[in-house]
Amino acid sequence: MKIAPGKIGFDFDCVVADTMEAFIRLASEDHGLEISPEEITDFMVAKCLAIDLEIIDEIFARLVRDPLGEGLQPMADAIMVLEELAAEAPLTFITARPDLRPVAAWLEHHLGSTSFARLRLVATGDHDNKGPHIKALGLTHFVDDRAGTCRALAGEEGITPIVYEQPWNFGKHDLNSVVNWVDIKKICG
Repeated sequence: MKIAPGKIGFDFDCVVADTMEAFIRLASEDHGLEISPEEITDFMVAKCLAIDLEIIDEIFARLVRDPLGEGLQPMADAIMVLEELAAEAPLTFITARPDLRPVAAWLEHHLGSTSFARLRLVATGDHDNKGPHIKALGLTHFVDDRAGTCRALAGEEGITPIVYEQPWNFGKHDLNSVVNWVDIKKICG
């Protein structure tokens, strides 16, 4: 499978940004909770971790409100690959987050103003509303860590979902997948 860089889009959390690492780090630093990535076996973290829902919501709210201030880092090799792709075509990000401004600030900080000036960013506020945006932007492929989103996209004509492997989607789909940004680099070109 070879995908033209202008035809692929990316989810933000746990695909571009290492939200899981940030969640685990903040749970440890601020609440004394020790969590391993392997314990997060469900996209809905409250279903697999014995942690007060208020703590989970507070940590995620902080990451949504101020990803830069909370130290949210890129996934390994993400920025290098995105910069290479940006040299060929504008980058496209579609996030379920409700507000694109914090994501935009994070992307500009990590990608720099040249790549940022050409990117397209959509905040849907809903995990299940990405398909219409993917189609409207002329994308044929979309990388997401949420297996449910990818399964829904697989049912839409002209969209090929690619699951970014994470502990919460492992073994829960039969779709194309990637395990890291090196894999993404291999399929784009």
